[in-house]
Amino acid sequence: MAASDLESKAKEAFVDDDFELAAELYTQAIDAGPATADLYADRAQAPAKNVEAPVAATVEDKEDVANMDNTPPVVEPPSKPKYRHDYYNSATEVVLTIYAKGVPADSVVIDFGDQMLSVSIEVPGEEPYHFQPRLFSKIIPEKCKYQVLSTKVEIRLAKAEQVTWTTLDYSGRPKAIPQKISTPAETAPRPSYPSSKSKKDWDKLEAEVKKEEKEEKLEGDAALNKFFRDIYKDADEDMRRAMDKSFRESNGTVLSTNWKDVGSKTVEASPPDGMELKKWEI
Repeated sequence: MAASDLESKAKEAFVDDDFELAAELYTQAIDAGPATADLYADRAQAPAKNVEAPVAATVEDKEDVANMDNTPPVVEPPSKPKYRHDYYNSATEVVLTIYAKGVPADSVVIDFGDQMLSVSIEVPGEEPYHFQPRLFSKIIPEKCKYQVLSTKVEIRLAKAEQVTWTTLDYSGRPKAIPQKISTPAETAPRPSYPSSKSKKDWDKLEAEVKKEEKEEKLEGDAALNKFFRDIYKDADEDMRRAMDKSFRESNGTVLSTNWKDVGSKTVEASPPDGMELKKWEI
């Protein structure tokens, strides 16, 4: 058979994906001559295709496996608990309610730990109920208590830390929220500066106000009253007693700061020169 015929049959075999036959026919065409570079190149392609085919199949297989790996597993929904429960916070405790209706008190067993709670309800002939969460925060076991009622089981968990529980179970715990405890009113500390305004030196401002009050120019009774206040403010206990006694007993005409002088006697009224003391009858 001529080399050209062998080459044609080799190409047909190549198209039909019979790469082994194509390689053999290309070899026969080369032997029949004349050998050309194209014949050698085409024969070289046939074994390569023969090798690539299973590799391609392997890649496809890997893709199938990868697709299988990416398929999300079927997750069965968690079974619904036998009894519903909820809770609420107070300042000192968390009150947990389990809505177990009509259960005998002797079928309920509850244990308290530092941060654990164990609840077991086992009624004969019924599926047992077990609830054992790790709690949001620590409790005081000896102060915890529970009560089995006709429609529910009420559990009171005494808080060891003054925080608000945002969840019952520790596994869902965010950062604990400090709880504000009511205390008797206290004098609020003066802020060093308002939160949304420029910083202000309150001590300096107070000193300026006191200085202005001290240097304030008053007249008449206002000036006199200020004078008396300043004396009284800076006086010791004996001086104040002397001032109170002398002013009261003299009907406001005498003001003495000497307790030794006025302490043992009645201070008589002494009107200013040119004025006369009169008694008013009511």
